[in-house]
Amino acid sequence: MSNNPLSNYFRQPSIYLKLPSNGNFYPENTLDMPPNNELPIYPMTAIDEITYRTPDALYNGTAVMNVIKSCVPNILDPWIIPAVDFDAILASIRIASYGHSMEIDTTCPACKETATYSLDLRTILDQLKSPDYQKSVNIGDLNIFFKPLSYKQINENSVIQFEEQKLASVLEDAEMEEEEKLKRLSAAFASMTELSLKALTQNINYIKTPDNIVKEEDFINDFLHNCDRVVYKRIKDYVIGMKNDNELKPLNIKCNEKECGHEYEQPFTLDMSNFFG
Repeated sequence: MSNNPLSNYFRQPSIYLKLPSNGNFYPENTLDMPPNNELPIYPMTAIDEITYRTPDALYNGTAVMNVIKSCVPNILDPWIIPAVDFDAILASIRIASYGHSMEIDTTCPACKETATYSLDLRTILDQLKSPDYQKSVNIGDLNIFFKPLSYKQINENSVIQFEEQKLASVLEDAEMEEEEKLKRLSAAFASMTELSLKALTQNINYIKTPDNIVKEEDFINDFLHNCDRVVYKRIKDYVIGMKNDNELKPLNIKCNEKECGHEYEQPFTLDMSNFFG
């Protein structure tokens, strides 16, 4: 309601975020980029907190999308957020809502002592950079250019992979004829292999040949099915390398126990199921 006399007391942006992607890879009319290229980030509302605590909504990604739409309204379609921006957006919402300090539990692998570690999320934001998607992999006459997956693609692939892995696990323990079990397991693993190839296809922006620029996903997928295994491995390794460069680095932690003092690394991810609150 624009005439609400309480509108001046509504939440205001707490911080501003410059996207690691600089706004690249967002289709037209999906991102309202301010002139200064910094997106306003609003703190979560009480409804947002209820939303992300809904298990089914977290599983299918709806909760994450609704919270981003609420807290980062300049992103008009959160499903298309490129992977290179996703962690930065989550970290910014966390900072806007609860402050930059976040406590995580950690267990020393040497003495098994459990402690609470205080993390400054601003340092996490500083380390999030986008790979250089202007670079290409050159294989013979081919120049292969890449792009990040969207959150929608990541979420869909993750759900399918989870279901396929669950099916394979159930089949391994199922009581049935060995021949039938092997047949079903083989089909499940073939489906997971196809999913991996689909994800690799989605990571390719286009392939430039001496005569054409190929952007069609079906053509690229067909190429990956039929190219030399050495070519496939080189493309796959390059995509994995870009993904690893963009991932959050493990935390360097030193045990607080005086008699221990062991230094170790602990993996750290941003996950809305345990990230807020």
